[in-house]
Amino acid sequence: MVDARGLKCPLPVLKMEKRLARLPAGAGLVVLATDPMAKVDIPLYCRQHGHDCAVDGADGVLRFSIRKAG
Repeated sequence: MVDARGLKCPLPVLKMEKRLARLPAGAGLVVLATDPMAKVDIPLYCRQHGHDCAVDGADGVLRFSIRKAG
């Protein structure tokens, strides 16, 4: 899990990218973020790199479920 709550973009994306680099293909990762721009930036990054990404949010916290591309 990457807890990026309270961080402004691009920091959530950079933290996610660093963690994804250490994971094997097909591994899952959850990213928590509060910056509204993360709702745009994280899915865009995932599309550009072939990762699956789903997002939901409650109480101002965005929760991204990411599956690393194989």
